[in-house]
Amino acid sequence: MTIAALLVPFTAQAQGAFGMSGGAPHIAARLTAESAAPAPGKTTSIAFAMAPEAGWHGYWENPGDAGLGMTVKWTLPPGVAVGPLRYPVPETLVISGLMNHVYEGPYAVLADLKVAPDVAAGTRLPIRVRGDWLACTDKVCVPEGADLSIDLIAGDGVVSAADRAMFDGWRTHLPRPLGSEASYAIADGKLRVAIPFPAAARAEEAHLFALADGWLRHAAEQKVRREGDRLLIETDAGEDFKAGPVQAVLRTGDHVGFLLTAQPGAVSAGPGESGGLPGAVLLALGGAILGGLLLNIMPCVFPILGLKALKLARAGGNEAVVRREAIAYSAGVVATCLLLGAALLGLRAAGTAVGWAFQLQDPRIILALLLLVTAIALNLAGLFDLRAFGGGEALAGRGGMAGAFWTGALVAFVATPCTGPFMGAAMGAALVLPVAAALAVFAGLGLGLALPFLLLAYVPAVRTGLPKPGPWMGRLQKILSVPMVLTAIGLGWLLGQQRGLNGLLIGLGLALGLGLLLWWLGQRQRQGRGGGWIVAPGALALLAAGVVLLPERAPLSASRSDGAVPFDEARLASLRSAGKPVFLYFTADWCITCKANEAAAIDRAETRAAFEKGGVTVMVGDWTNADPTIGRFLEAQGRSGVPLYIYYAPGKDAQVLPQLLTPATLTELAR
Repeated sequence: MTIAALLVPFTAQAQGAFGMSGGAPHIAARLTAESAAPAPGKTTSIAFAMAPEAGWHGYWENPGDAGLGMTVKWTLPPGVAVGPLRYPVPETLVISGLMNHVYEGPYAVLADLKVAPDVAAGTRLPIRVRGDWLACTDKVCVPEGADLSIDLIAGDGVVSAADRAMFDGWRTHLPRPLGSEASYAIADGKLRVAIPFPAAARAEEAHLFALADGWLRHAAEQKVRREGDRLLIETDAGEDFKAGPVQAVLRTGDHVGFLLTAQPGAVSAGPGESGGLPGAVLLALGGAILGGLLLNIMPCVFPILGLKALKLARAGGNEAVVRREAIAYSAGVVATCLLLGAALLGLRAAGTAVGWAFQLQDPRIILALLLLVTAIALNLAGLFDLRAFGGGEALAGRGGMAGAFWTGALVAFVATPCTGPFMGAAMGAALVLPVAAALAVFAGLGLGLALPFLLLAYVPAVRTGLPKPGPWMGRLQKILSVPMVLTAIGLGWLLGQQRGLNGLLIGLGLALGLGLLLWWLGQRQRQGRGGGWIVAPGALALLAAGVVLLPERAPLSASRSDGAVPFDEARLASLRSAGKPVFLYFTADWCITCKANEAAAIDRAETRAAFEKGGVTVMVGDWTNADPTIGRFLEAQGRSGVPLYIYYAPGKDAQVLPQLLTPATLTELAR
């Protein structure tokens, strides 16, 4: 029996005592409506705004192992109905081994209030409700309650800007419907749940809250891992659970989550299980080696590899020197891949949702890479000489091995902006494998990246097939500068995507400043003089200035490259009043059905051609992040989640399309 059950018999008595004592409640509550003049035939939102004292908390609808959810008893006027309570995504709180699903700060419980169409405008609508809840600290619980009321008047449904902003803020904390069904299996006391959730979607500190008791053991550890486009959660099953569909809330961030339905079914084993671990590791390792090998033909890697091949051609038949260089180069590549992999695993263990090339999410790293790649390109073009990349020095002595090691490290680091085939699956598998196996996969990526150079060093027949040294090598070096310039352009574009036009201009300006510094260095080198001691701190100063000057994150673009326009109710109304056909769809990065429809039907050449010919405006509502405007619109259409596809033909009512689309469905509309 839970603590909640023990509290039930004396709840009413304790509430009465509390009311007579006249003391202030530990969780203050007020009843508020989004519109003071709800329109007949329409729905508005009503909310219990709850404010716990510091150190106190309230409970979710399923309180967990202890506690008590809120109960309400409505007294409503004729023609008014109220829907079920809608709770925000809760927090977890473990006290003495018991799991509590709680709210430790201000929160709001919402409900839909609907006024019947036959209610006359101006009718007074007194709303009365008795609410009872439990207020707790980590040591004591106090049953509390209040008789709450609000008087509304049937009207035009107008909502003030302040009320809309307040309710919009509360709606962002409500769980959004996931749209795709999950599956679960119970065996040997373990519950395993497979939840459709795209690999690119963020899920931080994921936790599964069951709406009903018995499905899972609330206080048990939940092991969460990704497997492609799904989340796998394993925990202890509850007792005496009868098979059937269940509902749960999946938390994916701070008061952010999704409402899902799970059906009993098969949940396939993932790579983290001992039975399939060796095969999964070998498969991931093979993919990583192959992916690293193919990275060598990417524009950001091939020029450096080409220069190393030129150095081998100049090395002649000195096998010992060539092989030492190969080992040093490979060690630099593998060490850097291991360091990046360890950093990635460490960040994920700390709760940060990052993936391979995570450093490219930081514009400061992109800026540093932009300057580095610019320097490499200018060196290849012959603007200045740098021993680490120049092809003229002999491959001998400790200096040669040190240069090879750091060249390998640079290759691995510069390769991160490039993504080759087979890498995605291998890197995704590495993130769900045990740490040792994951690091082996990252080392495999480095080995694949270093393989061509190892083959050149240890297979003389391959090396002897290289052309003999000659003037052509200088020309080839300049040609190899072109892909590095293209890589620099790509990094500049990425910087612009993250920090807007100002960020792009800062990056280009710093690259130009670095180019001038290196040109000055090259001029001095041709005169037999040095200058690196000035250029190195100058380059660091440029990078530091760029980091300081980088603007804040770029605002979302008002247009899309595919010609679609972002969702805007005013613009939609304007297009419809002008008699323009509109195809409106709502999507999200975490919605698998949405992405499947976009790939199979919407983002197709025939669909775009038909829409263009028919003058159809394509409007997109992106609900990846909670957007109250989109949430209200979906609710107005009787939907609680995505996808939603609507076609507005000129002069006709909106046509809601099926959730599975085909190109023929859309092209027929345009005709």
